[in-house]
Amino acid sequence: MRCLTFTLATLLAMVALPAAATAPVALTAGDVPSLVAPPAKGVKLIAIWSLDCAYCEENLSALLAYQRAHADIELVFVATDPVDQAGALEARLKAAKLDTVPSRAYADATPDRLNFLVDPAWGGETPRTMVIKADGTRRAFSGALTAERIAKLLN
Repeated sequence: MRCLTFTLATLLAMVALPAAATAPVALTAGDVPSLVAPPAKGVKLIAIWSLDCAYCEENLSALLAYQRAHADIELVFVATDPVDQAGALEARLKAAKLDTVPSRAYADATPDRLNFLVDPAWGGETPRTMVIKADGTRRAFSGALTAERIAKLLN
């Protein structure tokens, strides 16, 4: 009985622990179609950011808070920084407590090409947020977001 109690307590403690930080996964031109594909249901938010962006952490935090209140939202962070800076990207997300969201980083010799493939109407500025709905409709917004702006962007 004592062993069972210890096992249950250990399992409960493991569940209560926050998710470990994971390094951003490489994003290549071949990966973009699946990244921007409509979700089966609900909404996909792609939050594009970079290490040198002044408003990006605030934007990522707002999007994560909004997602936590809306179960039908799939959130993905995409860093325009090269994937060889994964350590710095991971550290930045972890320090901001944003490391529980799936994250990608550019892994292409021509980042402008990836920018175009992700969103042909995008000039490369960050932060950039793309909304992709299950019906295939898309909207995008450049700049910092508040909860009110996110709600408006989703409608």
